[in-house]
Amino acid sequence: MEWLGLRVLPARARVRWLSLLLLGLMLGLPAAAQLRTRTRKAAPARPAVVAPLPENPPAVQKKLDLAADLVNQFKDSEALAIYQDVLKTNPLHYLALWQAAVLSVKIGARYSDETRKAAYFDAGRQYGERALLLRPEGGESNLAVALALFNQATLYKAGARLKAFKDLRSHVYLATQNRPDMPQAWQLLGRWQYRVAHYSVLERLYSNLVLGGMPAGGSSREAIEALEKAHRMAPQNLQFCYDLARMYKYQGRRRRAIEILRHAEKIPPVTSEDLVLSRLCRKMLPPLLRADARRQKRLASARRPATPNAGAPADTTGNNDGSD
Repeated sequence: MEWLGLRVLPARARVRWLSLLLLGLMLGLPAAAQLRTRTRKAAPARPAVVAPLPENPPAVQKKLDLAADLVNQFKDSEALAIYQDVLKTNPLHYLALWQAAVLSVKIGARYSDETRKAAYFDAGRQYGERALLLRPEGGESNLAVALALFNQATLYKAGARLKAFKDLRSHVYLATQNRPDMPQAWQLLGRWQYRVAHYSVLERLYSNLVLGGMPAGGSSREAIEALEKAHRMAPQNLQFCYDLARMYKYQGRRRRAIEILRHAEKIPPVTSEDLVLSRLCRKMLPPLLRADARRQKRLASARRPATPNAGAPADTTGNNDGSD
């Protein structure tokens, strides 16, 4: 064991080290040279100074305006086609690149077939990485890459999924830092923080053994704060309502979850995705209401003054003055 450097370790540390090594070998991981258990704490990012975008020629601006209108009308495929058309004549158009990335991921998420999902997610990542080359600190380009990585991770096996979650960390923080006005960036940050905060034991071990440590920033409290920001910016977004209500529910904040779901009931669905989310919100509400009613009943019983002993003999003397 001297070749592993275990001779100088205390007995308890040797047992722990060997346990981790055995787990690594069982998972088919590389040899002990890759075993690192310290997490590097990332330095806080500084605001980036980004040069203004060049002015678009009138013909290009007309296409961009049309694409934006189509997005507002929930015609994502038509809008994507226009952004792709702009990129044919100007492959380095920043706005067209990051918008094409976001729309590709959004469209891909609608498919149940994993092959189609993967194709759209891959395209979205390629668009996002091209935008990132133009503006490494751009909030939009970092959002595009983070969004593609997060959605691609849903199709990966465990190891690749955890690597994707770690890789997207810097991108999602840069997105919220440099474009704090984008609610989608805060939603993605909240989702990522909550997912990392709830890694399983095996996921934590794998991250420490292979990936150099857990991604910094996983926190249920911060995840809820990020989603609350997204919800405040876009209170009519049913996806934000649903995500936030689920987090409140998992954290035992039942009354807050009910409040958000009551609000979601008043939002009319516009797209087919909205209709699905509206139904999910309505399905989540009744069990929470029943649980809250039971809790209120228990609290009312606890506050009620104690009643006289039912087993005591009745007073037949007519003495009801309350004295003993």
